[in-house]
Amino acid sequence: MADVVTCSACGKRNRLPTSAKGLPRCAACHVSLPWLVEADEKTFAAAVSTSVPVLVDLWAPWCGPCKTIAPGVVRAANEFAGRLKVVKVNVDVAPGVSAKFGVQGIPTLLVLRDGKPIARQVGALPADRLTAWVRGAIEERS
Repeated sequence: MADVVTCSACGKRNRLPTSAKGLPRCAACHVSLPWLVEADEKTFAAAVSTSVPVLVDLWAPWCGPCKTIAPGVVRAANEFAGRLKVVKVNVDVAPGVSAKFGVQGIPTLLVLRDGKPIARQVGALPADRLTAWVRGAIEERS
């Protein structure tokens, strides 16, 4: 599965694989790209296996609060491009992933480092508070 992102610096569209060595950079201008991908039970382990912290968004399409935080999740991916990977997991499609982390309500956001949770947020947050929470999680545990 490959997602497509448009470079904010030059406008070039770039394919982002679910997993890769290194960090994604624009093919044209080489700036860091926001790394936001979708994963399911088969691709989750590979998706979170990376050298940077991973923000995992456990959500469902029918969940109103999940839709509310979606712009904040995208904002975090953009703001922390090159320092964070964002992996969105639809819990209806991948219930094993939410079970692995003991998720009992959505939206649930996890920050993982080396595949282990270092921060958890349950419930909706405004975009500015969400990015502040991510910043705190990835900077204080660097």
